[in-house]
Amino acid sequence: MAGDLRELILEGAYDCIARHGMAKTTVEDVARQAQVSRATVYRYFPGGKDQLLRDTVTWEAARFFGQLAAATAGAADFASLLEEALLFAHRAVGEHAVLQKMLQSEPATLLSRLTIGGDRLVRLIKVWLAPHLAAAQLCPGVTVDGAGDYLARMMLSFIGAQGQWDLDDRSQVAALVRTEFLAGIVLREQTP
Repeated sequence: MAGDLRELILEGAYDCIARHGMAKTTVEDVARQAQVSRATVYRYFPGGKDQLLRDTVTWEAARFFGQLAAATAGAADFASLLEEALLFAHRAVGEHAVLQKMLQSEPATLLSRLTIGGDRLVRLIKVWLAPHLAAAQLCPGVTVDGAGDYLARMMLSFIGAQGQWDLDDRSQVAALVRTEFLAGIVLREQTP
């Protein structure tokens, strides 16, 4: 029951952010949207609006990773997994209505929330990558944790700013993964 109520509040916060933006969303708005009292919101989010917004970003990121896991489930090998992940993430970010609205209307607010939550996002990606890295043949001296941290930061960096690479082009994504992501991480025979 407690988990369900927390989820209901997070859904309410997400709806309010979609409607009003982060800066204008209030605890009162979220309580009204979730049909709970302000006191209930503060019981689950004692840090107030800051915690509520931060946790809503993390909650939405977790939902994203659930979708990412489904989208990459059929990957043949680790390099293919990363390729599918980048293709999916780039497309998903471009199609995410709330995120795109925030980028247009409140880029500084969104950036600060993502920066504050950046370590959480890195941890989510590392957890997702860990079993795949554990099964890969890593280069001597490379650890699962170190490789996970590096790859998580690379993924976030390229999803946010693709640079010279066209993340809609599967062949460019494959080249990016093999030359920029996996070189020095995974033994060469696994990255044709």
